Amino acid sequence: MANRPAAPKNANRPVTLATVAKAAGVSLPTVSKVIRGRPDVAPETRQAIERLLSEYEYVPRPVRRQSPKRRVLDLAFDALGSAYSLELIRGVVSAAAEAGVDVVVGLTPDDPHGIQWAQRLTESGRMGVISVTSSITAEQVAHFRRAGIPLVVVDPDDVPEGVPSIGATNWAGGLAATEHLLQLGHRRIATITGRPNALCSRARLHGYNAALEAAKIQADPELVRYGDFGFELARREALELLDLPRRPTAIFAACDYQALGVVEAARIRGLRVPEDLSVVGFDDVEISRWAAPPLTTVHQPLVKMGRVACQTVLALAAGERPESDRIELATHLVVRDSAAPPPAASGSSP
Repeated sequence: MANRPAAPKNANRPVTLATVAKAAGVSLPTVSKVIRGRPDVAPETRQAIERLLSEYEYVPRPVRRQSPKRRVLDLAFDALGSAYSLELIRGVVSAAAEAGVDVVVGLTPDDPHGIQWAQRLTESGRMGVISVTSSITAEQVAHFRRAGIPLVVVDPDDVPEGVPSIGATNWAGGLAATEHLLQLGHRRIATITGRPNALCSRARLHGYNAALEAAKIQADPELVRYGDFGFELARREALELLDLPRRPTAIFAACDYQALGVVEAARIRGLRVPEDLSVVGFDDVEISRWAAPPLTTVHQPLVKMGRVACQTVLALAAGERPESDRIELATHLVVRDSAAPPPAASGSSP
């Protein structure tokens, strides 16, 4: 590969697999194996070929086939199994059914260049793809664009320029949750946010900080903890918060699963919710209504977010562009039984 030819510049002469094979010094079948994600290629050879495919801006060739009776979208998650995922799936599937479109649900492939992902979608004749809570790179976006595959992201870690994204008013939700606790009389309020690199986590944390600032309360870095939107890590972080010499009287968790982890931590420490500790969550998934006590939480319109994501990717497939690349749906606070005024006398009070 020392004397690799320069990447073709003529847009009228698309790069072929033979060009890449020659540049890589390998056979055409080897390049084809990499494109299709076959495991029987040495890692160094695979990386070199993927680098060349990206550098040469290889575009998958559409497969000639009879027009399918049903149109199909891909819905890709970085993880499955949560109520959050189920709510989004409900929204996407219902909107797709109304449009006569099928949905294939799966996990985001481990493909940093996006080459194999775009190839698979092209070969299967997908209309487009909806990616949920994943980190989408500019390189992956470039491959989707060259392959003509519309892409919409939901609650992404980062939003590459020009990619439509669907989310909620996370800043306003974080603000409303914290303001509710302040109005109840709490002054030492902790938060367990989500992954620090996720846009929604950062927005909810900023809303929390804004509410404290408006109430002229100095934010305490010791009271800000980071989770992963799951139960177990939130439980551990909450235990540490409750073991502080001046423990918080309230905790705002960035999702309902984390809020349930906080409730469990309170139980372990012999504290009652909400008598000894108030808890507010985020999402308002169905499990929040079954908690003991039922969770006060910020409602995020997950089903509607799924519907809008589906409608947006179908519009892109039809050659239309949304008015804005960023669509945010309104959140609102749902008051239940997990938050109350702080104890009249507490060793944690300021």
